[in-house]
Amino acid sequence: MKKILGFLGSPRLNGNTHVLMNEMLSTASSEGADIHILPLGGLVIGECLGCHACWKGRDCVLDDDMNDIIPRIVESDTIVFGTPVYWYGPTALMKGLIDRFVYFNCPENREKIRGKEAVIVVPFEENDPGAAELTVRFFETSLDYLEMNLVDKLIVPGVTRKGEVGEKREIVDKARLIGIEIGQ
Repeated sequence: MKKILGFLGSPRLNGNTHVLMNEMLSTASSEGADIHILPLGGLVIGECLGCHACWKGRDCVLDDDMNDIIPRIVESDTIVFGTPVYWYGPTALMKGLIDRFVYFNCPENREKIRGKEAVIVVPFEENDPGAAELTVRFFETSLDYLEMNLVDKLIVPGVTRKGEVGEKREIVDKARLIGIEIGQ
């Protein structure tokens, strides 16, 4: 059974990012995948200290929720990263999580993430798709560095009201199609 872990980087539950991730991962579940969504807003993820303990193959010196998240990442086949665009980048919640992926820098830990599938879900208020360009590039560069495979992107401009993306049938259908793709 395929394991899919979703990170909800929006502080707003049932907002546009959450709606899209729910549609995607519920569909993946109907395809037989074991899914789990972690809302980052409810977790304690400290700032990376840059101490490099993890680069030397040791556990992180911080005692926070990443101690439970790292094994979930390792066990997952696919990771879905969902974040709205805040000031042309990911939310601070998502950035803090990705900063802690430094754990996977050393050769022993790189093997634990290399080759995993990734999907990004990026809704945002502006109508210009270029407003998400830096966020998308952030993920592309980070995932490439980690040797992960970015298999799909759901970039959704022009959604402002909480949950309004659920009214956009074409976008919801695309989220479900991605769910089918990653759930098999």
